[in-house]
Amino acid sequence: MNLKNFLLISFLLIGSAAFAQVETEEKVFQINEPDSFAVGTVVVIQKDSRITALEKKLAEYNAGIIYKNTRTAKGYRLMLLNTSDRNAAISLRSKLLQSFPEQSVYMTFQSPYIKLKFGNFLDKNEAQRYQKQITAMGLVTGNIYVLPETIEVRPEKIESSN
Repeated sequence: MNLKNFLLISFLLIGSAAFAQVETEEKVFQINEPDSFAVGTVVVIQKDSRITALEKKLAEYNAGIIYKNTRTAKGYRLMLLNTSDRNAAISLRSKLLQSFPEQSVYMTFQSPYIKLKFGNFLDKNEAQRYQKQITAMGLVTGNIYVLPETIEVRPEKIESSN
């Protein structure tokens, strides 16, 4: 094949490809089916204000996760339960959350035991006060231990303790 034929075929292929694109674009805009929007129809999307409020709350929540609302510090937690009975651990966890909604309950699994820890206390005396309350309520039948741990602390709690 000589150079003239090659150039001619190349030119025709490029020209037909460009022409095919124009026809495709024209077909996209010339929709006249009964169930479709006609050309030139304006579609107005109205955004619900509740979605905007939800977006703001989600953004605040995500910002709080990234080191703004919680920090770590040395403190104490109560070791309440170390058992292999999952139902007992879940039952105690739900009772604690109902009785003390301001505190956190941490349930971890270290085979074959489930450990239940309670609270984020900066002060050992505060941890001991909760220890006495939980014992007085009869929620835990065994011993409750005060453990030194790295805890989650909210900034306002740090400022109030200093």
